[in-house]
Amino acid sequence: MIQGLLNAIWGMLMIKIENLNAYYDDFHVLKNVSMSVEEGQIVVMLGPNGHGKSTFLKSICGLVSKVKGSIMFNGTQISGLAAEKIVNMGITYIAENRELFPEMTVLENLKMGAYSKSARTHEKKNLEKVFELFPRLKNRVNQMASTMSGGEARMLAIARGLMSNARFLAVDEPSLGLQPNLRDEVARIIKEINIAGITVLLVEQNIPQITELADQLYVLEEGQITFEGSKDEALGNDHLKEIFLGM
Repeated sequence: MIQGLLNAIWGMLMIKIENLNAYYDDFHVLKNVSMSVEEGQIVVMLGPNGHGKSTFLKSICGLVSKVKGSIMFNGTQISGLAAEKIVNMGITYIAENRELFPEMTVLENLKMGAYSKSARTHEKKNLEKVFELFPRLKNRVNQMASTMSGGEARMLAIARGLMSNARFLAVDEPSLGLQPNLRDEVARIIKEINIAGITVLLVEQNIPQITELADQLYVLEEGQITFEGSKDEALGNDHLKEIFLGM
C-alpha cells in the first residue's frame, strides 16, 4: 500500500528538491532551497540578477561541484551524479549564454545536441520535431552559428537542447537581451514545447511574457525562496507585481 502511494505521488512529481545548498569555494550561494515540479508543468523562478537562479539550474543538472541536499528526479536521487548521467536520464540545461559552436553550421550544432547515448537513436525523429517548432532553422541549416542574430541564436540553443531527447528542460533566461517581439516568439515556442509533453523549469528576471506561461512561480532572493505560489497569487502581491512582473 505504501509503495503504491509513493508510485502515485511520483507519477505526478518529476522534480523534488529539499534543502538544497550550493557553494562556489567558500561562498554559500543557495541556502536550503526546496521546490517541486510536476510532470507537464511550466515552472518559472524569478529573481534579481546574481542571486543564485543560474546556480540553481546548474545544481539540478550536475554542473555545480559542491552541493548538499536532495534532488530527486522521478523518484531517483540525482544529487552528486555526473552531468552526463543526468543528461542521459532526460534532463537538459540550456545556458543563458547559449554556448553554441560558432564555427559550426546550424545543422552541426543541432547534431551536437544528440551526443548522449539516449539521444543518438532518436536523432532523426527529434530533428524533424525541431524543424516543426523552428522552421526558420530548417531554412538555415548550412548557416554558420556565428552569423546568426541574437534571437536566432537563442532559438538554436533551445532547439539543440531538444535534440538531447529531453523530458525536462532547465532553461536559463531564454529572453535575455531579446527585443519584445522576439520575447513573444520565445514564449510561444516554450509553450509549444510544453504542449508536446516536455516539462519546463526556467528562470527569468522580470519578463511578463514568460511569467504568463507559469503553472507555478517561485522567487529566489539572496539564495533563498521568498515566494511560492500560483500565477494568480503572484499577481495579487504588489511587491512581486512591481519588482518582478514588470507591472
